[in-house]
Amino acid sequence: MALKTIDAKMLSRMFLAGAKNLDSKKEWINELNVFPVPDGDTGTNMTMTIISAAKEVAAVDMGNMTAVCKAISSGSLRGARGNSGVILSQLFRGFTKSIADKKELNAADLCVAFDKAVETAYKAVMKPKEGTILTVAKGGAVKATELLEEGRTELNDFIGEVLRHMEEVLAGTPELLPVLKQAGVVDSGGQGLVEVIRGAYEAFQGKEIDLTQAVSMSSGSASSGKSSSYQAQAEADIKFGYCTEFIIMLNKTFNIKMEMDFKAYLESIGDSIVVVADDDIVKVHVHTNDPGFAIQKALKYGALSNLKIDNMRLEHQEKLFKMSEKEGAKEVEETPVMEKKDTAFIAVSIGEGLNEIFKGLGVDYIIEGGQTMNPSTEDMLNAIEKVNADHVIILPNNKNIILAANQAKSLVEDKEIFVVPTKTVPQGITAVINYVPDLSAEENVSVMEEEIGKVKTGQVTYAVRDTSIDDKEIKQGDYMGLGDHGILSVGENKDAVALQMVKEMMDDEAELISIYYGEDISEAEAEAFSREVGDLYPDCDIELQYGGQPIYYYVVSAE
Repeated sequence: MALKTIDAKMLSRMFLAGAKNLDSKKEWINELNVFPVPDGDTGTNMTMTIISAAKEVAAVDMGNMTAVCKAISSGSLRGARGNSGVILSQLFRGFTKSIADKKELNAADLCVAFDKAVETAYKAVMKPKEGTILTVAKGGAVKATELLEEGRTELNDFIGEVLRHMEEVLAGTPELLPVLKQAGVVDSGGQGLVEVIRGAYEAFQGKEIDLTQAVSMSSGSASSGKSSSYQAQAEADIKFGYCTEFIIMLNKTFNIKMEMDFKAYLESIGDSIVVVADDDIVKVHVHTNDPGFAIQKALKYGALSNLKIDNMRLEHQEKLFKMSEKEGAKEVEETPVMEKKDTAFIAVSIGEGLNEIFKGLGVDYIIEGGQTMNPSTEDMLNAIEKVNADHVIILPNNKNIILAANQAKSLVEDKEIFVVPTKTVPQGITAVINYVPDLSAEENVSVMEEEIGKVKTGQVTYAVRDTSIDDKEIKQGDYMGLGDHGILSVGENKDAVALQMVKEMMDDEAELISIYYGEDISEAEAEAFSREVGDLYPDCDIELQYGGQPIYYYVVSAE
């Protein structure tokens, strides 16, 4: 029988199915990212955002439209990560706002909800760009209006046509963004949104979908007790049962391409992968269902030692029981209250050295994260709650975290929050250095925003996939020097790429070059690189500091 309305239970089922479908496609969506950097990619960020909402949906009365809408909106807003995740959360926020008081939804209600979703998302982005998830969402809203005007209100037809049109709009995104066309991909955020709608549509059509994962993930969040959380964990299925660790005693050169190939193989048979190459040895950790495959592959690179395999499924129940006992036997220790102050700083940073630099400059709270791990809005809110200040200044230090910080700002009422739009760690350091206690928070933020505009940043990393961008052909494993507005240098020699990057960054006004070296660079290497930079620019002051950041061999600033 043709359906013309959607009740709360159906909406819940559709939402959870959309979340599950996105989760199943996240790695493929990650591969659509234009920039070939090892980062917190679109698919991952969108999935973590929607799963946060799925947990809340599964924990409420799924027959109550108001409760379901509140769970979708609140869960996605607080769990939003990265620009794509924040935009997705805003789409959900707008969509649910217009239907929360409905008992059932018809085509007209969906049409209004689509429009409200697009309007809300566009308002959340300071400079909306066409050819992105926003364009795909808008295409769906426009199609919904056309169908309603044509009198096509039977929902199977209505939703199916909206989905098909969104797919067409997605296919056209390369024509709107030249960078997509050059890389030969569609917009990854738009693809993620299409997968959410596709999963929801399949659920509406009655397709059998296993939603137990979403339900079990949230079962602990509905209760205030600790034991139910441990019970939910105990009932969860461990996907890969054997924790496998060993050391490879290398008998050949283990270059970065070999390391990436080995990691890719391990990812195909398991998860929780750590591969650390150090001179003549490689330390390996992987969770897998067949340790033999990992061992056989590793033997191609050398002999093995320190082999250790643990059956995690056997240990899981005992561990959870002990944790539950421990929690029940002691009072939860409260986080020490910070000294009351007028203005506090929160900075996003990763790397032992960088964290210490920020703390030394007076930053009150460090959120661990960055390019490889975008913090959520919830992470921001937790940090804001912990600092004891009337005014809080947030330094995102990454362009993909600014929207989440602003979203957290909009959800706080008892403190005045300022987000200084720092896109790199050096900008964040410059912002803190320019803080003057005698000035008001507003005056300080104004000065900081002016000063960070004078900082140029370059970062050296490696390519995780073949691509073509900024008229540069990039191969997997190549080193890349990334600037504020694109790729500055590419090559097979790390030091040559780093030096070329610095040359591209420099101008006649620069007086100070700061170099922060990462966890994979030795002090001797860093000092040699610093000397080379100093030889090239004898009139500039050169500062070398240990950053300890992962993924990025060097972070360099010029100001």
